[in-house]
Amino acid sequence: MTQQASESPPSIQRKPDWIRVKAPVSTEYRETAQLMRDLKLNTVCEEAACPNIGECWKKKHATIMILGEVCTRACTFCNVKTGRPDQLDPHEPERVAEAIAKLGLSHVVITSVDRDDLEDGGANHFARVIRQIRLFSPGTTIEVLTPDFQRKPGAIETVVEARPDVYNHNLETVPRLYSEVRPGARYYHSLRLLETVKKFDPTIFTKSGIMVGLGETKPEIYQVMDDLRIADVDFMTIGQYLQPTPKHHPVIRFVEPTEFSDYATMGRGKGFLVMASSPLTRSSYHAGDDFERLKSARHAQLAG
Repeated sequence: MTQQASESPPSIQRKPDWIRVKAPVSTEYRETAQLMRDLKLNTVCEEAACPNIGECWKKKHATIMILGEVCTRACTFCNVKTGRPDQLDPHEPERVAEAIAKLGLSHVVITSVDRDDLEDGGANHFARVIRQIRLFSPGTTIEVLTPDFQRKPGAIETVVEARPDVYNHNLETVPRLYSEVRPGARYYHSLRLLETVKKFDPTIFTKSGIMVGLGETKPEIYQVMDDLRIADVDFMTIGQYLQPTPKHHPVIRFVEPTEFSDYATMGRGKGFLVMASSPLTRSSYHAGDDFERLKSARHAQLAG
């Protein structure tokens, strides 16, 4: 008997109307892309296939990804390359600062791949980038979105000492799903990171986010909210997970916009200064506007 043809590869679910976006075509988008190429910089906007890239780059807002473009982890939700990273580029901090000055950004988000191969996980490189931005653009506020620096003693403190305005580290999903979604990470280590930042410097805003649609339940999401508030995290983001390729973790369900609104209401009730919860919410989406909301909310909190 002849062997049957192999099954066709799994397909990606069709997106509902509320999460579809237009293809990027603006002049500003092309200019931002060209600047990143000219300065040999990576962006998470491109590497992670962010659906908001057209909107953000039209405003010349880009989330710059430092420490190379190859990650030492292999999370099943992430579209960033994984493998053996290149050596660190010692001139990257200056190029990042130059790009931010040319874009004229009032607020910038700096993120990175995981670099488990480095003794400090890339913490000193983050600190150098922050200091160079301060030198080139002293009026720009800085948000960092760092790896977990697992088994890298002193790394968190190194970044905090450089005094970013916002320290973001994403939990990404609920604890039960870590082994299949974020296998190289540990949920409670990430919580302790956020708690450490706040204890080391209470003036720095802390931020974290998760994706939904990976198979989590509502009670699990509420528990993550409670865990973040116990760690004194100021700002939480919740967005819809989108499957980058058929090889990545499947979308279990597309969450309705009304459910995202419910999460935002619940989060505010639990004490977050700012909640960003919508299908298209991502860590750095509208980050500058959200930073202003953070400042206003803290001022109102202190005044009250």
